Amino acid sequence: MREGESETEIVKGAKSSLELFAGAGGSALGVERAGFEHVAVIERDPLACETLSANTDWPVIRHDVTEFDYSPFRDKVDLLSGGPPCQPFSLGGNHGAFRDSRDMFPEAIRAVREIRPKFFMFENVKGFARRRFADYLEYVKLQLKYPEIIPRENESHADHRGRLERYQKRGAKDGLRYEVKLAVLDAANYGIPQRRQRVFIVGCRGDLDIAWDFPPATHSRDALIWSQYVTGEYWERHSVPREERSIDPSIKRRAASMEEPPSTFPWKTVRDALVDLPDPVLEPKAAKAFDHHEFHPGARAYPGHTGSVLDAPAKTLKAGVNGVPGGENMLRHPEYGVRYFTIRECARLQGFPDDYSFRGPWSRMMRQLGNAIPTGLAKVVAKSILDILYA
Repeated sequence: MREGESETEIVKGAKSSLELFAGAGGSALGVERAGFEHVAVIERDPLACETLSANTDWPVIRHDVTEFDYSPFRDKVDLLSGGPPCQPFSLGGNHGAFRDSRDMFPEAIRAVREIRPKFFMFENVKGFARRRFADYLEYVKLQLKYPEIIPRENESHADHRGRLERYQKRGAKDGLRYEVKLAVLDAANYGIPQRRQRVFIVGCRGDLDIAWDFPPATHSRDALIWSQYVTGEYWERHSVPREERSIDPSIKRRAASMEEPPSTFPWKTVRDALVDLPDPVLEPKAAKAFDHHEFHPGARAYPGHTGSVLDAPAKTLKAGVNGVPGGENMLRHPEYGVRYFTIRECARLQGFPDDYSFRGPWSRMMRQLGNAIPTGLAKVVAKSILDILYA
């Protein structure tokens, strides 16, 4: 995304896409903003489907992907995208991977096999790239590369992977195959006001003979430090008095060592994202003008969960456990301490527009937002795919 580009801008000349595991629509919204047009948006959670239907005119299909028939979409989809449930690989989960019934990568692979899209784009938590899951991640990549080589009846994962590896070693190019690439992208490096690292797995159908790669980062921490502590432009833009400009010794040392401005844009901060939103504690009456922007009590800081500061990107928003989002979804305000981000503030940090309305009780709305991919991050990857696919 270019600096100053509107998040609501939709690129003309839309191409076809199908979204799996849509949730509240973070990925789907980003893909649409990149220039794709959804032929189907699939989600099984009823409240998430209500959210999708209330805000979009997409063809939302409430359905369990394990029972979905993709045959009507075969060879009709340019981009298949979505985020299979992350709980099997999350730091807060039980780390079950393929032993976890919530692992939906087999269904994502089936969708690739049956739809035969030109590209696919799947994302998951950074934890999926941990050493603990290295074998399973490689197995998933091999299946996505050769989706027609399916497990035989009663064949173990190890035996199936062995067959895939032998097929790859032979360099076979017959049948359906994809060139698959993986990267861990930090949303902050692409202009999103949140440190949210996600694993992206992108595949291009082999017969297209297209050389695609992940887009380079456009924003950086060094550029933010430069604008804050070398030029001071950041503080002046936000009218922050000098005595309120906190700085730790490590940032001060880094700023002192910088001789010229970085070529990237500065990271976006929480203050940048919320600049025109009235604070629900300091300005409760004005805050009522915004949907889902009410103060929610009960936030508390504890070791490792101290909330996000105003003048840096937010920490990763989380879906939470048992309806409690935890310290990651808190703001650490210099005037009154910690509080939960409001639903509207979380939506801002994830890139949803202010007229996007969420369905369900507070905990379920927080869950929808915590599970979402930032719309801007989905857009920048999807846009790089569209650009090379229709150059």
